[in-house]
Amino acid sequence: MTGEPRGVDDQILDAARTCVLEFGVRRTTLAEIARRAGVSRPTVYRRWPDTSAIVADLLTREIGLAMPSPSGAGNMRAQLVLAVAEMADTVRTHPLFVKILRSDPELLITYIVDRLGASQRAIIEHLVPVVAAGQADGSIRAGDPTVITTMVLLMTQSAVQSAGMVAELVPPDVLVTELTTAVDAYLTARS
Repeated sequence: MTGEPRGVDDQILDAARTCVLEFGVRRTTLAEIARRAGVSRPTVYRRWPDTSAIVADLLTREIGLAMPSPSGAGNMRAQLVLAVAEMADTVRTHPLFVKILRSDPELLITYIVDRLGASQRAIIEHLVPVVAAGQADGSIRAGDPTVITTMVLLMTQSAVQSAGMVAELVPPDVLVTELTTAVDAYLTARS
């Protein structure tokens, strides 16, 4: 970055969010983002090479804002299960994610099939210590905390991405309840 305050990045990401919500990812341009952010195009280009890069950082920011921390009530497994359910419900109903899933789902295919994105890595890094703490208190089964956390991410991601497809069979509130049951069973220490 060029010494400009961090607020400029947030202005640009806020403008990108507005554009994506209004136009979708494919019709959002760097020029429109710059105009709405009240900055020059070179200011945007110094930070991001293209719209895809801005949208990726926007998604990472929004996921970070949506990521709950364990509450401190109950054992770590119970706290993690509650946090996963809250995040799944937040992301499932988040206007930006809904817009992308409905209008530009191919944007997410890379992060579903080919590689982990920064948002997914941030979630894993955030939750690995929680899984390790649950293993220490005996509420989460033994195993590599990174592997366990990654599987929880995959379960949650699948439920969120497929929620619309199965809504007729599994209403949204039931989906979150069933996800909670599945994650809890997966994490439960086996005897």
